[in-house]
Amino acid sequence: MRAFATRFADAVDRLNGYIGSLSRWLIILMVGIGAYNAVARWATRQLGVGLSSNALNELQWYLFSVVFLLGAAYCLKEDVHVRVDVLYERLSPKARGWIDLLGSVLFLLPFSVLMIHVSIPAVRNSWRILETSADPGGLPRYPLKTLLIVAFALLFLQGLAQIVRAIEQIRGGAEQRDDAEHPGSADGPVSVEEGI
Repeated sequence: MRAFATRFADAVDRLNGYIGSLSRWLIILMVGIGAYNAVARWATRQLGVGLSSNALNELQWYLFSVVFLLGAAYCLKEDVHVRVDVLYERLSPKARGWIDLLGSVLFLLPFSVLMIHVSIPAVRNSWRILETSADPGGLPRYPLKTLLIVAFALLFLQGLAQIVRAIEQIRGGAEQRDDAEHPGSADGPVSVEEGI
């Protein structure tokens, strides 16, 4: 059972890692479209010719929404969410494991389930009417709304993976695993010859 849980956590980490890599490219695309929209608006005022569209403007904020929604689970995996707790880093690995375990079980998983539950009616209604933007030439909204459910499902899965990792950390397996993944981290830097 323990080996299955670790394999499950590894698979979830890989999945959200791939999604994180995709999000990086979407950020570049979003910035490029935003830059084009800014230049096009300026050029439109100067030339009197429409060089942008509502679809391009909406695509920019759609991409922002996609990156934000899909990036949440990746950020949890990488432990880059903002932590307000100033004591967390000073605690022992076992105590941090308990905080992560309790936080995931008591807050993260229930919140993810609640958000999926609350989002389903809105997504279902959006698909029923094939909702599109109210602006002329705007984009469909129903695919973007569907990402609400996908994002919180990914966050839920990553929460389960975090629980597995926290239990490993409480049992002391995280330190052994970290040492295996990063040889020499406990004994100082590894020379080039040792690393090969």
